[in-house]
Amino acid sequence: MKATGFISLWTLVSLPCGQLVNPAEHEDVVKHAIKLHRGKGAVITQRRQWVLESCRKLSGLLRQKNVVLNKLKNAIRAVEKDAGLSDEEKLFQVHTFEIFQKELNESENSVFQAIHGLQRALQGDYKDVVNMKESSRQRLEALREAAIKEEMEYVELLAAEKHQVEALKNMQHQNKSLSMLDEILEDVRKAADRLEEEIEEHAFDDNKSVRGVNFEAVLRVEEDEANSKRNASKREVEDDLGLSMLIDSQNNQYILTKPRDSTIPRADHHFIKDIVTIGMLSLPCGWLCTTIGLPTMFGYIICGVLLGPSGLNSIKSIVQVETLGEFGVFFTLFLVGLEFSPERLRKVWKISLQGPCYMTVLMIAFGLLWGHLLQIRPTQSVFISTCLSLSSTPLVSRFLAGSVRGDKEGDIDYSSVLLGMLVMQDVQLGLFIAVMPTLIQAGVSTYSSVFKEILRILILIGQILFSLAAVFLLCLVIKTYLIGPYYRKLHAESKGNKEILILGITAFIFLMLTITELLDVSMELGCFLAGALISSQGHMVSEEIMACIEPIRDFLAIIFFASIGLHVFPTFVIYELTVLLFLTLSVVIMKFVLAVLVLSLILPKTSQYIKWIVSAGLAQVSEFSFVLGSRARRAGIISREVYLLILSVTTLSLLLAPALWRAAIMKCVPRPERRSST
Repeated sequence: MKATGFISLWTLVSLPCGQLVNPAEHEDVVKHAIKLHRGKGAVITQRRQWVLESCRKLSGLLRQKNVVLNKLKNAIRAVEKDAGLSDEEKLFQVHTFEIFQKELNESENSVFQAIHGLQRALQGDYKDVVNMKESSRQRLEALREAAIKEEMEYVELLAAEKHQVEALKNMQHQNKSLSMLDEILEDVRKAADRLEEEIEEHAFDDNKSVRGVNFEAVLRVEEDEANSKRNASKREVEDDLGLSMLIDSQNNQYILTKPRDSTIPRADHHFIKDIVTIGMLSLPCGWLCTTIGLPTMFGYIICGVLLGPSGLNSIKSIVQVETLGEFGVFFTLFLVGLEFSPERLRKVWKISLQGPCYMTVLMIAFGLLWGHLLQIRPTQSVFISTCLSLSSTPLVSRFLAGSVRGDKEGDIDYSSVLLGMLVMQDVQLGLFIAVMPTLIQAGVSTYSSVFKEILRILILIGQILFSLAAVFLLCLVIKTYLIGPYYRKLHAESKGNKEILILGITAFIFLMLTITELLDVSMELGCFLAGALISSQGHMVSEEIMACIEPIRDFLAIIFFASIGLHVFPTFVIYELTVLLFLTLSVVIMKFVLAVLVLSLILPKTSQYIKWIVSAGLAQVSEFSFVLGSRARRAGIISREVYLLILSVTTLSLLLAPALWRAAIMKCVPRPERRSST
């Protein structure tokens, strides 16, 4: 056994040795190794002879490598002492010799790494999966490091080749007189080289040593192979990076975000095609929903389902589409705030603050109770309950769009209460996202650290409350001193040109969004407050701005609702339809009952009749549960099955929301107002 293991070891050693000699000898070595492995035509004497010859070849190659290294060192010293060479030329030649030295050393290291890997594998237990997994991981890391080194060496060789070509051009230019045009072009070439060196970011070298960075193998898929084949030379193919797609071992797909050469304009054609496809298909889907009496937003969701992974799978840039759709949420909440004046906000602020807090606490309490009965972890129960307690602000905003607020004096408008509670839920969303890392740690913490986790959550709540106070104080300053002069200046500059007005309002939205984001409050709250601040300037101002912003909002809202459809999986819903319908109806009924109970306690007696409408508006699950669920799944708080259940229940609750809303409107709203509200 020892002789066989020894022979097998030197068989592995001799294979790379043969590769270093020549291809013909390498082929003979491989054939002989196969014979030795099969035990055919080989006696013990021949095996020993073959092993000795392989050892002599390896030792001869190592001695030859040391001789070459000594010659390279002497050559480097000779170049450094050569007074006839410029400093730049010396640096180039020395660098070339060093690259060759590195290549020889890396080749030697590869041989001994292979021997060490084989030795480690022979010492391990073939029945131990963990040991084999660790050996595989170590080999994978070694291969990744080797690939990175080879890539860096290839880049250095490309730079050396470019330097050599430039040196040859300089020699040719020195031997002949240049025309005026050639001199101008030569100056332009040098300036272009300096520009590329200035704007080039060494992102790879700067980030490869950063903590948390991992080397991974990826597949590079060219955008258009036909275009690559049309190129005249291989060099053009190598330089034409295009917008290649990278796919890692986890099947994540990546699109180029910033090219190495920033002087060439590029466009993401996948993203353009995705937006064009969504825009074209949204029209017939929206028409269909309008014909059968459903809100058009469900047509846009159906469009996303048809184009998404569960349908035709034609959307390539899913993340980019979802990112653009987020702007639909921003502009929707801005218009909601534009219709939501500060006077109305002051009228319902206590209800808006108390209602969502009570509902969230009750939902978490019920979740912990059911989790205890079903033996679900407390962290998972808290997360699921919090997700289900949130309601969809964009959906309800579309329900309320254009509704008449002709309530009696002294009464509270149901739309004011509903929007105020939804905005407060958006604030809770930001709080929950901030608390999620603590929730993740709580899932793996021991009982001795529970007190620390509770203390940390209380500190986070205090920070959020402080941020909210700072935001509202800033809004008071802006309303008193800044928003009036700012709008008057915009209005004066935009006479005959609506671009300035649209740009100024959009910049103000993004400013408020950025402020609330920096203060660790949800960006959605910043958009809502921007609209509320502008609405303080009067009804005419709100009407003018609404006429400019509404078309932008409508287009971006189409993208947003289509992006929701990308995460709807009809096949899963069909397979588990009975369970999902039961869960969805349970969640909707529970939210409706809890909302009615809470509103009965906090609403004035003169406005008790609106609790049915407000509860109907809150009895669905927010689309932001998709975001929270994806983060929780990556963090290990919930399993894949629970994640799919949350997505499906959210989708079905959004589909049931229009029917529940219409039923509440028909029961509680007078007939003249009912027509515009539905």
